[in-house]
Amino acid sequence: MSDILLAGKDLPDCLEFAEGLLNTKKIFTCAKKDLDLSPFESEGIYSCQWNRSSAISSRSFIIKAETTMQELNQYVIYFDSMYFASKFELDKTENVSVALDTMFASYQFFINELLLRLEQRKDPVVLSFVLRSYPSKFETLHSSNKNVNLVPSSNIVNAAQSAFISLAENISTLVADKPYLSIILAKCDHTNEMYNDEKALGNWVSQTMDSVNTQKSHQSVKQASTWLKPGAKVSSGFSFFK
Repeated sequence: MSDILLAGKDLPDCLEFAEGLLNTKKIFTCAKKDLDLSPFESEGIYSCQWNRSSAISSRSFIIKAETTMQELNQYVIYFDSMYFASKFELDKTENVSVALDTMFASYQFFINELLLRLEQRKDPVVLSFVLRSYPSKFETLHSSNKNVNLVPSSNIVNAAQSAFISLAENISTLVADKPYLSIILAKCDHTNEMYNDEKALGNWVSQTMDSVNTQKSHQSVKQASTWLKPGAKVSSGFSFFK
């Protein structure tokens, strides 16, 4: 059995995705202030508050997850561009600091603290970077899909999305040689049937991590740094990475 730490989107906004991840597991994630956690804990979803602008808070988030979850060996870092696009619709100067903390600094702080902790423990784990992408004005203008009915994201959301992609790709290549660490990169765009079904997306991520957990041989750098399309068949081997 595996427990999961989910970072990137607070309760209750991440509930559907977290419920998909459950799959007989327990989840530890972050929650908004003054939220009644009782209903979530009855489902097996536990949480604490996370100050996204603090490295210390990121470290505390990870330690609390370890002390709460007995079988914590799967980690999901979730960047939901569609969600962020609704929070930062306009590129207003007064939104820049909050946006930087929410979509840039928090992910950098968290991954730095997590990798340090995993290096200390050296327990076999699976780390997944999951992106629910959202198109920019440039992308919709140059898209071959003329049926795209989405309001383009603001510049800061699109920049943050690009930063998350870069973070995921660079981390996957830098740590792929760690024998205790397996990496999954998953990108769900608006053409994917799971795009509007976060519960199904979470369930696919959970099954994919379980499949990686059962591998006898460690993944290659190429496998670790290849973006998967959610919904791809999860097999007993590495064929689903192709």
